[in-house]
Amino acid sequence: MTSRFDVTTLGEAMLRLSVPMGRRLADTQSLDLQIGGAEANVVVALAQLGRRCAWLSRLPDHTLADPVLRSLRAAGVDTGGVVRAPGERIGTYFIEYASTPRSIQVIYDRADSAAARMTPADVDWDRLLDTRILHLTGITAALGDGPYAVVVEAVKRARAAGVTLSFDVNHRAKLWSTDDASAKLRPLVAEADILFCKGADAALLFGCEGEPEARIRSLAALTRARTVISTFGERGAALLQGDVFTHAPALPVTIVDRIGSGDALAAGVLEGQLDGDPTDGLRRGVALAAIALSQHGDQ
Repeated sequence: MTSRFDVTTLGEAMLRLSVPMGRRLADTQSLDLQIGGAEANVVVALAQLGRRCAWLSRLPDHTLADPVLRSLRAAGVDTGGVVRAPGERIGTYFIEYASTPRSIQVIYDRADSAAARMTPADVDWDRLLDTRILHLTGITAALGDGPYAVVVEAVKRARAAGVTLSFDVNHRAKLWSTDDASAKLRPLVAEADILFCKGADAALLFGCEGEPEARIRSLAALTRARTVISTFGERGAALLQGDVFTHAPALPVTIVDRIGSGDALAAGVLEGQLDGDPTDGLRRGVALAAIALSQHGDQ
């Protein structure tokens, strides 16, 4: 039986407010509004490549959340599984761009958001699992006990239903401690069919050290996944498909906005996976990441 979707996902979407380049958050008089959220970024990219995608979440039932749904629907993403919660809040984050010697500043205001209050009872499981690939991230797992329970339940149900499970570690140090993240992510990593993890996160959370090939092979030992992808910043990205190691150098790019490039890479890899060619998916992912780096906005 044909699945309704190619890729489904769930997670938090936030309002992203940024100041113009060269301005400071402390004295700006204007903010640019865009939509951000790792899981949403992935399916927006895939939908724009012609894939059938769905995004599930929990959003407040007021005007501030409406732009999230409009942006995803405009990209072609199904949002029929989104729950609206009266009287709650949407997470926001603020960005101050910077050039050397200053670094970019990101300030989150997402505690106790509607998505952070999500529980397994909020999820339309039939919709979420009617897919070829279910994509989850460690960001949702880090939002609190309820969202972590949702991710655990999604992993269990995907395994039972025979749905391919994609998992992106996507560690956020501002959401939980290194020790907590390592302990809670290990059982999720172990169950993935497709695993994404930055090389730096593999070292920090799981003790995977060494050069890219050694590091990704050490990471692969922690999971049942036959497809493991790691990124190494300016050194590019690497894929371990079974026992075959492939490296893809980063493409030359003038960086405008770093946020969302990892999600773009994940979208390219998943598109290759859907076409039965993970190695070409790595090439597509590196190209999409370069495009994401060259423009403003997460998506």
